[in-house]
Amino acid sequence: MHLFPQLHGLGIGWRPEVAHLVENRPDLTFVEVVSENLDSKKPLPLPIQQLRERGLAVIPHGVSLSLGGAERIRLKGVEHLARLAEKLGSPLVSEHIAFVRAGGVEIGHLTPLPRTQEALEILVENVEAAKKHLPVPLALENIAALLDWPDNEMSESQFVTQVLELTNCPLLLDLSNVYANAHNRHVDPRSEMLKLPLARTAYVHMGGGIEHDGIIHDTHAAPLLPGALELLRNFCEIKTSPSVMLERDEHFPSAEDIHAELDRIKEAMASGPAYAR
Repeated sequence: MHLFPQLHGLGIGWRPEVAHLVENRPDLTFVEVVSENLDSKKPLPLPIQQLRERGLAVIPHGVSLSLGGAERIRLKGVEHLARLAEKLGSPLVSEHIAFVRAGGVEIGHLTPLPRTQEALEILVENVEAAKKHLPVPLALENIAALLDWPDNEMSESQFVTQVLELTNCPLLLDLSNVYANAHNRHVDPRSEMLKLPLARTAYVHMGGGIEHDGIIHDTHAAPLLPGALELLRNFCEIKTSPSVMLERDEHFPSAEDIHAELDRIKEAMASGPAYAR
């Protein structure tokens, strides 16, 4: 198997609201930036430059390529991601196994794909087209889904495994999404996790969510759910030197609360015997 780039240690999704916290947290080893929030043709924001000088890896994370869309991907978006990767000296970039536009209409949400052979072929074609213009590997993220399309031809784990194998891409493993999807489908989250190609994992997302009427919503605006943290502990028991980051996109609590979230992630990471302290 190809040796995929892997991050190591504790990370966070960089946002202006947590910039001061990131500056004063010495155990962070990487951050992720939403690529659409940066202008790749202008100098990097000073806080991002300072993080690079401190030795942190900075990963551009795209949300708008619409890799699973039936339309051809927009080359302008891929070139933007490529320029950012070069400016940041990033070891990889990441995007989602999803679509965000159809018929020229922006949906404004990461939407799950029908898990069919036809959808898989379109996704693979778009990923391969993007890879040709990227200077670094492209990690693909599993998303949270409140619905399953009818007439699916394969499970989520089969679909994710197929696209990663056919494109030889690493996995951005969102364990909070695995937990939410398993809960909402009434299946065991650990079993669902183990069906994924974990050996391809480049790094891990942990984002908060809420449960309403028995359904978990992946909000990135609430605390981490206990079940998702337990799943992270399960993952760290089998993964050498895991790299895990906290996602928080809105409704930012106090710095103390974010530090506590990071500490919970770090504690779960340390539960694995192979954790590189």
